[in-house]
Amino acid sequence: MGSFSIWHWLIVLVVVLLIFGTKKLKNIGSDLGGAVKGFKDAMKEEQNKPTELPRQGETGGTTIDVEVKDKQQG
Repeated sequence: MGSFSIWHWLIVLVVVLLIFGTKKLKNIGSDLGGAVKGFKDAMKEEQNKPTELPRQGETGGTTIDVEVKDKQQG
């Protein structure tokens, strides 16, 4: 039960072609290619987006300065 030979893969390919047909496989391939292209474009947009620092009210309450002062006093 080693790896499959080229003949095994050719038989699998023929069976897939008989089940789905070439037209349907072509549509699946183009849909998959479009999805990958859209994903890559979204990743590029995310990398080019500037990062924003949180505003003072959005930090969750205490700031780092207050924590440092508390540690130095305690």
